[in-house]
Amino acid sequence: MGKRRVEKAIKIATKAHEGQKRKSGDDYIVHPLAVMKILEDWKMDEDTVIAGVLHDTVEDTSLTLDEIKNEFGESVAFLVDGVTKLGKVREGMKDIDTYLPQTKDNLLRLLVATGADIRVLIIKLADRLHNLRTLSALTADKQKKIAKESLEVFAPLADRLNMGRLRVEMSDIAFSYVNPKRYEELKNLIDERNRSAEKTLAKIEAEVRELLDSEGIKFEMNGRIKSVYSLHRKLAKYNQNIDAIYDLTAMRVIVDDITTCYLVLGLIHSLYTPVSGRIKDYIAVPKQNGYQSIHTTVITKEKKIIEFQIRTKEMHEYAEHGLAASFYYNEQKLTESYRTGKIQHLPTNLLWITELQQAAAQLREGKKVNLDKLKLNLFADKIFIYTPKGDIVDLPNGALPLDFAYRLHSEIGGHVTGVKINGKMSNLNTKLKNGDIVEILTSKTQTAKPSWFEKIFTPHARNKLKQQLGSKSDVIPKMTPPKPKK
Repeated sequence: MGKRRVEKAIKIATKAHEGQKRKSGDDYIVHPLAVMKILEDWKMDEDTVIAGVLHDTVEDTSLTLDEIKNEFGESVAFLVDGVTKLGKVREGMKDIDTYLPQTKDNLLRLLVATGADIRVLIIKLADRLHNLRTLSALTADKQKKIAKESLEVFAPLADRLNMGRLRVEMSDIAFSYVNPKRYEELKNLIDERNRSAEKTLAKIEAEVRELLDSEGIKFEMNGRIKSVYSLHRKLAKYNQNIDAIYDLTAMRVIVDDITTCYLVLGLIHSLYTPVSGRIKDYIAVPKQNGYQSIHTTVITKEKKIIEFQIRTKEMHEYAEHGLAASFYYNEQKLTESYRTGKIQHLPTNLLWITELQQAAAQLREGKKVNLDKLKLNLFADKIFIYTPKGDIVDLPNGALPLDFAYRLHSEIGGHVTGVKINGKMSNLNTKLKNGDIVEILTSKTQTAKPSWFEKIFTPHARNKLKQQLGSKSDVIPKMTPPKPKK
């Protein structure tokens, strides 16, 4: 990090914000300096850190974008301009209560606004994090509005970027303002459970350490306590039964390579009894945001149930910091290919950023963008489905066999006679699950049917079917989404 440029930015920002105060009474410069520190902690590049220092200057002071460009270059000016425009996109969304029911649409507007450079969004997330940390200085009404927006909009953004540590902190601070009574209740419950399990966990950790040491494995081991908001959401799924939640506390084992991950899994299973159906291999099939780890729930010798998470150091860094840990800015960052989304070094799970860049470019050119399609691609939980040959197709959660068939090819979709899922004949109403191997059965004599609309989930498949039916589709009533079988 070039200290001279950063120090120059601090000096200019301090002078520009001179005389301005925050609601807390602090000098305003405290905020941009805090945003800068957060970006440094996330190991962002120098231009992003400088833009973090200057992010409020164009909107709130007499400093101009041209002056920033002359002092720090085009990239910094581009980022500051992006953050400023992002603020303007959100104007008119002041009434959070009416804003929240359509958060996905507004979230999409925020994302498209940052599409030209995703670092704009990262600066905005750092800005929001510091505002949350200092929320106590505002009135109760403003606290609740900002907290609700953070919970519904910015924490999901952090999750989409797999910035796990940020998501947890944002969610918990925001939840403590949105529902303080429930927050305290769950926090106390977590503390109580952890105190009662302290000796058991220490014993389990000692047993696993001894076993891994005896095998000569290099590893780090630590505990992970479930966050308050995560527990709140999970309890809703389990009818408020905390005894059904096995990952309230998890043990993490961090090793050097993937082979050792699987070796450690085998060793833990030799020590404790694995719970059937509770082994999740997110290394072989990562989550949609790129998260990788092996999760296994085991029963110890004392009949205690605990979850282990096994991952490499690189996977752990990515799980904690997500995009900020993996988005390496090299010499290409200032080129046109970077701006237009043609840069090739993005991990597969972050290629949705390219979609945003393309959408932003189309909007700038006055072209129309299919927001419904973009919204589904960005926000639906993804599942990864395999063909019998091992090719991977990603689909939104809720997809059915016909959605898979039409994604492979419209000709395949139009001639479907049946489906095999994991080698067994299945119904076309069967909801696909992550990791399924799906074989589509076809016949040249089979043609598309109007009744298939009831067996389709995705807009892509629906549009292809409409095209195949032609005039027949005019008499088709508007369908409600299908109710897939579990």
